[in-house]
Amino acid sequence: MTVRENPLAALVLKQLTGAEPLHYKDEPLPHTVLSFWRWSASNLAGNNLRGHFAEFLVASDIGTTDGCRVEWDGCDLRTPKGLKIEVKSAAYVQSWEQEKHSSISFNIRRSYYWNTDDGGRSEVEGRWSDAYVFCVLHHKDKKTLDPLNLDQWDFYVMPTEALDRECGNQKTISLNALLNLKPKKCAYGKIGATIERVCGR
Repeated sequence: MTVRENPLAALVLKQLTGAEPLHYKDEPLPHTVLSFWRWSASNLAGNNLRGHFAEFLVASDIGTTDGCRVEWDGCDLRTPKGLKIEVKSAAYVQSWEQEKHSSISFNIRRSYYWNTDDGGRSEVEGRWSDAYVFCVLHHKDKKTLDPLNLDQWDFYVMPTEALDRECGNQKTISLNALLNLKPKKCAYGKIGATIERVCGR
């Protein structure tokens, strides 16, 4: 008996080059995927995109940018050694007009684990990573803000077990409260090594 492949299985993702054209009635249009990226992803200081960019920064540091970002996975990234990483970002400067700098806080809410392979969900909420990387775009001058300049970022690594022990069911944590827990601060280029050190690998 032949077992048919599930037509609703998870999509197999592959990286696009940006040159792929939109098409209509089998004819290519003048707009490409790069056109879309330029339109949708140029504001790296925006809250949502900055979060995705922070994930990319961590992924590039640990050497896992060959695949595609997966929505709704149980963790944001996995290291080459299999460690599960959750990435959070925050910034003092926003893209909109501000009266004062933003306060830095991070979402550390427990959640259900969503398995993107089989569509199953955990029965209980938890923090499912081995470590968190908190990424702070610390630059405070809008005139010279440049998210592409990694000197303007700080990275703090903390094992998830420490967050569970110290924060319990807490949903958010301020930067000051995080610093009181003594996470390992590191510069870009040292994130991967710091993750392995705090996780004992």
